[in-house]
Order: sequence, then C-alpha cells, then structure tokens
Amino acid sequence: MFSMGNFNPNLPAEGKLPNQESMRQHEIFYSPPAKTGGFDELVHTADVALHVWGQNFELLLAWAAVGLNRLMFSGDVGPPTIVKRVTLTAFDKESLLVEWLSELVFWAESDQLLFQKADILRLTDHHFSVALHGGRLPSLKPVVKAVTFHNLSITESERGVETVVVLDV
Repeated sequence: MFSMGNFNPNLPAEGKLPNQESMRQHEIFYSPPAKTGGFDELVHTADVALHVWGQNFELLLAWAAVGLNRLMFSGDVGPPTIVKRVTLTAFDKESLLVEWLSELVFWAESDQLLFQKADILRLTDHHFSVALHGGRLPSLKPVVKAVTFHNLSITESERGVETVVVLDV
C-alpha cells in the first residue's frame, strides 16, 4: 500500500513493510517508511525532474509515485472512495516506471483522480499489477503533460536503486 497526499518524508519508519500472501502493501502516498527511499525535485529547463531512490525496484516505484503526487497536489485528499485495478506490461524496468507514472498522470488529468494508496498484486521487471485507492480532487497543481524517457536509467547505488525521471509540464 502506498500513499501520496499529505506525505511527510521525516516520519519514522514503523517497522517492516507488511507482507501478505497475494499482495504487498506500502504506505507511500501518505507515510512511507522514511528509510526506504525518497525523492528530490530537480531544476530542469522547461520541465520538472525527480531524482528518486528506493531500497529496491518496488520501493523506487512507490517513491516515484509519491514525488509525482506531491507535484500535482499538496492538500488533504480525504479517505479513499474509488478503487481501480491497473495492470501494466513493459519490456524493461525503465519502461515500466514510465508506464506507471503515465498511468497516474492519466487518471489525474482525465478524471481529477489522485490515488492515496496502492495494493501491489504482482511485480516483476516487466509486469506491474496494482489496486489503486483514491478519490476525486477539486484541482491539481501544474499539469504534467508526459513522463519522458529523457536520459532515464535505473541504476544500483548504495541507496538501493535510483533514477532521474523528467516530466514534461
């Protein structure tokens, strides 16, 4: 389960992430475990870039979603009222990351939906299946037109894995 609205990266970790037999849950939209990853907004000409890291690919996806949601909305979202199941397939991790963030942008732009948490049903290097929980918002901050592949490369580091994602705004 992950959350993206009233996110505070300074919250203490509350133990290990819960594991369930058929799904993994992370609180990334509201309060992800503080030491599992993070993001920084970077200055980028005419676009917005997020430097994202996580202990593993799963947490990189979670923290990228947190960063994206923080760019689009900074108020109180309220309790989730809508659930959508999303399945994504791509030929590599970078493409899966772009597909994931593009899906979140699509729902935000088309239906004013912001997802507060996600139940990860399946994740491989090429496949991502997730149940998203969220609600409609009255307005969103800068419009993200597209998630780009500009210089996108997921690399291993002492933090786990990291990348820089450029968003066309």
